[in-house]
Amino acid sequence: MSPELQVLAINAVALAGAYGVFYPGLRRKTLAALALGDIALSVLVLGTVGALYWGSGVAFTLVFIEVNWLVFALVTGAVMELPLFEWFRRKHGIGL
Repeated sequence: MSPELQVLAINAVALAGAYGVFYPGLRRKTLAALALGDIALSVLVLGTVGALYWGSGVAFTLVFIEVNWLVFALVTGAVMELPLFEWFRRKHGIGL
C-alpha cells in the first residue's frame, strides 16, 4: 500500500469511528462538543501517522505538489471530514 493510501485509510477509519459511533453517542450534540472531538481525533490521527512517517523522509503527493506527512494528513483529513461534518450538523440541527 502506498504511503498516501495508508494515510487516507487511517483518516477514513478515524472519521468512520467519530461520525459512526462517537458523535452520535454524544448526549449533547453541540458545535463545541464536535470541536473537542475533532481535536482528539486530530491528535489520534497525527500521532498514528507521525509514528509511521516522522523522520522517514517520505514525500506525499497532494494534487500536484509534494508535501510532508503532516500537511498531507491534515489537508486530506479536513477534505474528507467536511461533507461528514455538514451532514451531521444538518441532521442534528447544530447551528454555526
